[in-house]
Amino acid sequence: MALTIDTVVAMHQGDRKEQQDRVGLFPHPSRPGMLLAVLADGMGGHTGGAMAAEQVVIKAKQNFEAYSPASESPEELLRAIIEEAHVVIKLTRFTSEQDPHSTACVLLMQPGKVHWAHCGDSRIYHFRDGGVALRSNDHSLVAELVRTGQISEAEAETYPHRNLLLSCLGADREPKIEVCSVEGLKAGDGFLLCSDGLWGHCSDQELARSVCHEPARQAARGLIDTARARGRGTGDNISMAIIRLVEAA
Repeated sequence: MALTIDTVVAMHQGDRKEQQDRVGLFPHPSRPGMLLAVLADGMGGHTGGAMAAEQVVIKAKQNFEAYSPASESPEELLRAIIEEAHVVIKLTRFTSEQDPHSTACVLLMQPGKVHWAHCGDSRIYHFRDGGVALRSNDHSLVAELVRTGQISEAEAETYPHRNLLLSCLGADREPKIEVCSVEGLKAGDGFLLCSDGLWGHCSDQELARSVCHEPARQAARGLIDTARARGRGTGDNISMAIIRLVEAA
């Protein structure tokens, strides 16, 4: 069965003074069927977070354009993007007065398979058959408390320090990078990269339903509207990239 992709990137500033998220979707310049999606949620004072997130997208695009599967594995590519962006962000401390940090989500799609890597609490989802097949782990204090059974999922939603990250780019500690792969892709599969400004207001089931059953652009518009309404005037930056696999006409 021949597959094609339906994609979109979408952002909303929310109720923040500045948009510090960055997101990009890039086809490989010489290898058809190869695509890179990247999303970063920046933190660190006025312009600092935006600058950090921008470095993640720049590094992802640069490394992807030079990527050759014959000399570099997908995991090596993704790890190098995050590690090198981390170094660049740390160096910006010396040329600015900010303390910039960022999350990072990077997804590489090739014919029949996907690899991804992430650091922080921006998420990558794989949806199949209308539900969540895989989801990246948040590198946050509240997620660790849930994983170790100290608080419940319900308690996590109102935990006072739910935005505290245990790992990110630009910190003194080296970033924790988790890598995942999916093979045997089929029509109906959907992938979502998003910042906490989206997933903090939408359940996994709501995200899956929108991405699996609606065209990418329509899904993004509806999810932003939902997150904005539930933010009640205090919403965070929202960003996402959606990639849907559909049967070719």
